[in-house]
Amino acid sequence: MGTVVSIDIRTPLPPERLDAAIAAAVDVLHRADADFSTFRADSWVSRLRRGECALADVPAHVQGVYRIAEACRVRTAGRFDPAWRGDGTLDPTGLVKGWAADAASRLLTAAGAISHCVNAAGDLRVRGQATATAAAVTATDPPAAPGTAAAAPAGNWRIGIADPHHPGCLVAVVEGTDLAVATSGLAERGAHIVDPSTGRPATDLASVTVVGADLTLADAFATAALAAGPAAPPLLADLAAAGWAWLVVDAAGRVTCSAGFPGAVAAAGAAPVPAAARGRG
Repeated sequence: MGTVVSIDIRTPLPPERLDAAIAAAVDVLHRADADFSTFRADSWVSRLRRGECALADVPAHVQGVYRIAEACRVRTAGRFDPAWRGDGTLDPTGLVKGWAADAASRLLTAAGAISHCVNAAGDLRVRGQATATAAAVTATDPPAAPGTAAAAPAGNWRIGIADPHHPGCLVAVVEGTDLAVATSGLAERGAHIVDPSTGRPATDLASVTVVGADLTLADAFATAALAAGPAAPPLLADLAAAGWAWLVVDAAGRVTCSAGFPGAVAAAGAAPVPAAARGRG
């Protein structure tokens, strides 16, 4: 789907079990690309958009993704909309990256790799305990992405949230276990998110990070909030009331977050913190 996914396993496993776990996760990621990529003419998404088949004709897991996308459209009052292209077709790829990473994470857990991080270009699913020997959190290690993960001394994962205005710096560090962290922003791909209500690129916010237990939904909600721009506060307040945490960096560099945001956040007006320094446990 035009992106990079990395897998970091911290569970000690025999080599053959480790290889099998990784192979299963990679297989589901390639399957997601084959089914949902808009860059592939033979994907189900592309075929549906060309009218070559109906939704009732596609595999059950593809139908399931479209149902989730529709539920997210309702949940976000249309700010996340699979019909965002405005041409009468549906494109759910705004949440497929999170869905694929979630699916890979479930397979890793089922294979015995219970402590791991799946990083889909900055949207992360972490499970289990991290070790105390990992390097510092950094937002600059390749592949460049809004979020990267390392281990905290207590065993929690620590995920650096990149400052969209200052490459190589962080605005926050999320800490915990069994978390999904999704960031939607302008720093890596420019103004690529469209506000469905206007049809124009969303540029009022520089990045939105959503933290919760489900990366598919976190991915969709971060996209919806970025698209909402000035109208994001009611949506974010509603998400916080439902147990989600969020952090927003606006176009001027101001940082705001929910009261329950699980980690350290840069103080308002503070100078950006270099990723390597901020990330140490």
